[in-house]
Amino acid sequence: MTLPFSFQVFDHPISRAFQNRFSTQYRCYSVSMLAGPNDRSDVEKGGKIIMPPSALDHLSRLNITYPMLFKLTNKNSDRMTHCGVLEFVADEGICYLPHWMMQNLLLEEGGLVQVESVNLMVATYSKFQPQSPDFLDITNPKAVLENALRNFACLTTGDVIAINYNEKIYELRVMETKPDKAVSIIECDMNVDFDAPLGYKEPERQPQHQEEPTEGEDHSSYADMDTGFRAFTGSGNRLDGKTKGIEPSPAPLDPSDIKRGIPNYDFKIGRITFIRNSKPQPKKFVDDDDAVNKFIAFSGEGQSLRKKGRKP
Repeated sequence: MTLPFSFQVFDHPISRAFQNRFSTQYRCYSVSMLAGPNDRSDVEKGGKIIMPPSALDHLSRLNITYPMLFKLTNKNSDRMTHCGVLEFVADEGICYLPHWMMQNLLLEEGGLVQVESVNLMVATYSKFQPQSPDFLDITNPKAVLENALRNFACLTTGDVIAINYNEKIYELRVMETKPDKAVSIIECDMNVDFDAPLGYKEPERQPQHQEEPTEGEDHSSYADMDTGFRAFTGSGNRLDGKTKGIEPSPAPLDPSDIKRGIPNYDFKIGRITFIRNSKPQPKKFVDDDDAVNKFIAFSGEGQSLRKKGRKP
């Protein structure tokens, strides 16, 4: 007697995940080895790779999420990074990587690299450290980095990425990424911060000490020298006729004492020197009696415009 027998195949989640996963090995080469008339230097300016057409055919049959992101692993050195894909035009069994990515993975030309499809969280924060103080010469580094990251699909903590600006290559180490150590930067609002460049030293500030005159130093300066003219040093006359002791005017300055064309080595900050080259006129010393006889207030004669009448 034959008993009826039946069985049912269950779709296990682990089997579905394995079927939807892309994983293969390629021999990797730098972009300069890519054959063809077109210049592909744009690949060096970003974080995307070129894969063969068979990879696109395989990925299209899998239920993967877009954009397509991949994890690259060098099993010999246990180094890994993440990237996006730019085109599917490479020869079968070969993929082309930017030079900076091959340096991070410690890969040589023709080395084997494991390529796996992954899903990454969207980035919210990243921190970079320039590998040279020359990065400080850029006027707006955040704007330059934002423009360069448009050619990248994801970031991995510990990578040293390379950006090209003004015909010069700047290397930046990814110090930190949030919310994970590997994040997607496609269509995201990410805060960017910078560490001090590698080898940068803060400039030392020199304390400013004001020079104080030492004891016994001659404090006379060029500004104190009598250069010929002194205001309000002349003599005056009183209207009431009284005389006042006339002070002798200062001795005239000899023109030979004025040295033209010689800088003022005793110049002090905050003090202005006006050099007068005019020679004052010598004044005569007079006695008090002569002064009275010479000047008498209101002693002049006047004229009348109206003629006086004649007396009989």
